Amino acid sequence: METPTSSRKPWRKNLYENADYEDNYTDPSFLKDMQTNVNLKTYTLMEAFTGATRLSQQISVVTAFLVIFQHLYTERIGANAIFFQSAVGTILGYFIYAGRDVQLTKFVEDSKTAVAVVMFGFICSPLLHTLTNSISTDTIFSMTFFVLILHLVFFDYGISAALVSKAISLNAAIFGSICLASRLSSSLHAFVLLEVAAVFFALGPFLVRKLYSIELLVISIAVCSYFLYSISHIILYTYLSALAFVNLFCPWLFVRLQRYKNNINGPWDEAIVAEESAS
Repeated sequence: METPTSSRKPWRKNLYENADYEDNYTDPSFLKDMQTNVNLKTYTLMEAFTGATRLSQQISVVTAFLVIFQHLYTERIGANAIFFQSAVGTILGYFIYAGRDVQLTKFVEDSKTAVAVVMFGFICSPLLHTLTNSISTDTIFSMTFFVLILHLVFFDYGISAALVSKAISLNAAIFGSICLASRLSSSLHAFVLLEVAAVFFALGPFLVRKLYSIELLVISIAVCSYFLYSISHIILYTYLSALAFVNLFCPWLFVRLQRYKNNINGPWDEAIVAEESAS
């Protein structure tokens, strides 16, 4: 027999105190604490555009690396010339990144590390060059395309998100570089491509993050467009279309869809444990 409503205790948000109520009972006071769009942050079109340029910058970095591969693959530029230019660019980038904080002892230690890595890569390049000989070139190019997309997805664009993983992003880029290196004509070419990959994907992000600006992006797009024009007009149009999609359409769509944000917060939300820093 149900307990008369007049004799029931007042409903409370503690489950063990509501024995007189049905399991599916919902009190009108339950939703009084409901809030919508708490701490909601909306973005302007310019803010969305500026954020999208980070992705465009990394797309340009990947494109520049593929342009270098194309020149090595077709032997339009010698491997020695690319290695020398890459080495000079790395040294200049090191001093630009360090700025006035350059210390002789640290420079010597970093130089020893760089030489050790280069020597190790040079020794292993014959093995890496023949690592995927049994795999067809079409499969190699397809695999490289997908792992470079993976690199772009997990790359650190300066935001805090669960999807960001520097390790996955870097490993995907290096794996793609090894795949491409196996299609080159000699182990020297493979070594140079892997050295360029280390500069672009391991060291480059630190310098780009420090020097990033719209001007740098414009220069990157102009350089990539110049070399792509001499390789293939179709690839050039695809590159520019991808940048237009990322920098124009996506920010516009993001800002337009903000009006449909409707986050509901209420007494049913899960508790969040605040971690206290160790004293």
